[in-house]
Amino acid sequence: MSKTEDKVASYAIIGFGNIGKALAKAFARNGIEVFVATTRDPKSFAADAAAIGTEVIPKTLAEAVKADIIFLAVRFESHPNVAKALPNWKGKIIVDAMNTFTALEELGGQPSSKFVEQAFNGAKLVKGFNHLIAAVLNQNPNVNGGRRVVFLAGDDDGAVAEISELTENLGFAPINLGGLSEGGLLVHAIGKRWGRLIFQDLVKFD
Repeated sequence: MSKTEDKVASYAIIGFGNIGKALAKAFARNGIEVFVATTRDPKSFAADAAAIGTEVIPKTLAEAVKADIIFLAVRFESHPNVAKALPNWKGKIIVDAMNTFTALEELGGQPSSKFVEQAFNGAKLVKGFNHLIAAVLNQNPNVNGGRRVVFLAGDDDGAVAEISELTENLGFAPINLGGLSEGGLLVHAIGKRWGRLIFQDLVKFD
């Protein structure tokens, strides 16, 4: 399992819609504990979490953001509200699993993940798990002896390496596309401009 600062890392998923549940299922399938949170009372989705597995633990947003590695699986327009949960995100890795229909011009001409990164002051951001539709992400990534590919992109090599290790532990095959402004554009969905790897369901055979 991934480690942060010589201790076992803790994980959280913010957002418990179809993508959030698919991610939670991947954690549970591999016996890895993960917090799940929304802006709602945890009791309101406790039954759904329990149905996935005992590894999936409902938390409040304030509790969930204490995790070392946090997956963003909320609507793109909701991410600023999540960012307000902490004044400083230093030491944390954010995995941006969101897509947006926001026009590139409204994001200052930058990739959506670069825009998201600015809201999470001090965090290291990795784009990942967004290019697969929920129904595919929900499936076992072991496909005919191969592993379903997850594309990753980020500007911090250490953070990308850590999420790559976690991706392996979740049963997927990570492929590093490089920085957010270069390779990351291949998996960015911005307005009607879709990256060339969005929704491409690939399997890697070792």
